[in-house]
Amino acid sequence: MAAYVLVTGGAGYIGAHACKALSKAGYVPVCFDNLSTGWKQAVKYGPLEEGDLADRARLDAVFAQYKPIAVMHFAALSLVGESMSNPAKYWSQNVNNALNLIEAAIASECKNFVFSSTCATYGDQDGVVLDEDTPQRPINAYGGSKRAIEDMLRDFGASHGLNSVIFRYFNVAGADPDGEVGEQHVPETHLIPLMLDAIDGKRPALTVFGSDYPTPDGTCVRDYVHVSDLVDAHVLGLRWLEHDKGNAVFCLGSGKGFSVREVIDASRAVTNRDVPIIEGERRAGDAACLVSGSRRALSDLGWAPQRSDMATMIADAWRWHQAPEYEY
Repeated sequence: MAAYVLVTGGAGYIGAHACKALSKAGYVPVCFDNLSTGWKQAVKYGPLEEGDLADRARLDAVFAQYKPIAVMHFAALSLVGESMSNPAKYWSQNVNNALNLIEAAIASECKNFVFSSTCATYGDQDGVVLDEDTPQRPINAYGGSKRAIEDMLRDFGASHGLNSVIFRYFNVAGADPDGEVGEQHVPETHLIPLMLDAIDGKRPALTVFGSDYPTPDGTCVRDYVHVSDLVDAHVLGLRWLEHDKGNAVFCLGSGKGFSVREVIDASRAVTNRDVPIIEGERRAGDAACLVSGSRRALSDLGWAPQRSDMATMIADAWRWHQAPEYEY
């Protein structure tokens, strides 16, 4: 009998990679996506069920049809700048939709829930390696909405026996090493694909937002994790729940921070091309430095990133960027 896993946002960047990882691990991923930001062509490893998380009747029908053993919840709005200017949109769509999904899962007796959270729940805590015990102090509505969903999962765990693994991850980068799926957003906001677009002439230049942060070179510092490593952790998290190991929170990152200028320098080395740059102002809601402490994922899950060095992440992204499939 097939072991179905409902993957919300499975047509998006991380969700599509998760579907491939689930398929390789012997599960059948059921992609639930409204295709507002996802791509139908990225759904390759299981059925696609189009629908919106706000539509409880549609959710109930999908749960009844497949009887999934677990939910992996990726679907969310995730633009920090937009969350600063329009917080209502984030509290409405991220939080209310998650509540709808959780209630639908519980009603169908699907009690295993893997949640895609974020380091944005920590806010701006410079000079601190961020781990699972670091206080959460979000400085934008995106991070605030994700923290609220984490709280929601704990509450439903106490009241209804919902089991959850929460992953707080850092900047996700790279692409499937086999070239089957990759990263494409409209609009694109992630540093590495924006940089590769600038290198390839698809945009005039890469804008560096802020050069006066309290960091060694004045630009923001981030911890990057390869998308393939990230979704491998999600499969391990699912198995954790299947073995009744209890609710857990894990940070996922490489444990090393790279400034924007360091990422640019690495891209020059990988692609052997220059990066046209425009110096811009800081963006509202951007923290200066976010670096992960992922020791718990190593000790408890046995997770160790294999492709999360900067050169490999850029090389995999560059390979996808140059492939005919890049334009979904």
